[in-house]
Amino acid sequence: MKANKFIGNKKFYGRVLTVAVPIMIQNGISNFVSLLDNIMIGQVGTEQMSGVAIVNQLMFVLYLGMFGALSGPGIYSAQFYGSGNHEGVRHSFRYKLYIVLALVMIGILVFLTCGENLMTLYLSEEVDSTQSADMVLKYGRDYMLVMLIGLIPFAIEEVYASTLRECGETKVPMIAGLVAVGVNLCLNYLLIFGKFGFPELGVIGAAIATVISRFVQEGIVVVWTHMHVKKMKFAEGLYKSLIIPRELAWKITVKGMPLMMNELLWSAGMALLNQCYSKRGLDAVAGLNIASTFNNLFNVVFIAMGSAIAIMVGQLLGAGELEEARDTDTKLITFSVASSVLMGAILFSLSAVFPSFYNAEQSVKDLACGFIRISAVCMPLYAFMHASYFTLRTGGKTLVTFLFDSVFLWGVSTPTAFIISRYTGMPVLTMFLCVQMIDLIKCLIGFILVKKGIWLQNLVKDSTALSVKENA
Repeated sequence: MKANKFIGNKKFYGRVLTVAVPIMIQNGISNFVSLLDNIMIGQVGTEQMSGVAIVNQLMFVLYLGMFGALSGPGIYSAQFYGSGNHEGVRHSFRYKLYIVLALVMIGILVFLTCGENLMTLYLSEEVDSTQSADMVLKYGRDYMLVMLIGLIPFAIEEVYASTLRECGETKVPMIAGLVAVGVNLCLNYLLIFGKFGFPELGVIGAAIATVISRFVQEGIVVVWTHMHVKKMKFAEGLYKSLIIPRELAWKITVKGMPLMMNELLWSAGMALLNQCYSKRGLDAVAGLNIASTFNNLFNVVFIAMGSAIAIMVGQLLGAGELEEARDTDTKLITFSVASSVLMGAILFSLSAVFPSFYNAEQSVKDLACGFIRISAVCMPLYAFMHASYFTLRTGGKTLVTFLFDSVFLWGVSTPTAFIISRYTGMPVLTMFLCVQMIDLIKCLIGFILVKKGIWLQNLVKDSTALSVKENA
């Protein structure tokens, strides 16, 4: 009987894979193509590659902010859908649209007014003596101005795609993502290098390719949604009213703000953490970058399982099936950790192979191999932390997740790395291992919080009245 608490039946895993596999495929291919994109831009020139890398680092903070902003209303979308309240899903969708477009406008304003100053902050570390700071700024500025155009379709697509996933439709966002990836890859080849009669545009060509692919991705998701209103009932009359009940908007804001702040602080904390590792020299920076590239390919499994928890458990909470939600969550966490043991073993076995793809010094390759092996061994820890985070988040415990994630990073992990990097001579691999092992504390906290069941709550049981009031 005990095994049944942690292991589901064939039907259960069939549903899990139906939800998670499309997300794994989409994220996996996106990570792989990002690797190819970097290689292609790197072949054009070092200044071009540096300019693009700096802009992408800055935009990554905005992307994470959008992800966090979507997470709050996403909790309600999943629970509204689980309770059969399609009007509630519409309200959540509209909230997403408002908050994400507001972030995009703020982001565009910041990049247009402060973009070059922000890029300059990276030049002292990113540009060596053979590079021209002016050229890096020029390429970065050219790339940024085109990329800003793609922020709006990216934001709209994310609103639609996240809502579709929360309503159980994961295949369409996956297909749209795969088509966009194919378009991006082909146009990169044509526009960066000027193949088959196309102009040779370099970094501008790379940006144009990305923007076009985002419009394609947005078009597929939006058109499919509004052509399938019988299946996606929230899309029926979606724009007949843009009003959100004040009480519901306040509830979503209270739940969602910690998630958005968490993502912003987490991205900043990771930047500082990596800066601590860079104190051990450029070899450490290069080795960590190589390792991160390949680790991301293998992390897609437990990342997708987090989305599966948000969707499956969220729908059960919204339907009021609290005990079934607990049972499902336990099985999903077990499956996530077990699959990460397998993925970690594969990654560990290939740790010496991946760095050989790079034309780098042997010392860099050795460090990259070490980073990969440590990450492979720790992957089950990452999986459990990620699953615990999504469990707490799905139950609306957003302030707890804020403390659990970014506050822990800033209060424990980052200070530890800072002290070790500044006041000891500890080798970088040992320092990296120590910081990862600190996450055992986080795992223990996550285990206690999940086991106590503080996340077992239906957030939408009293919200039907709001929809009735508006319709009246």
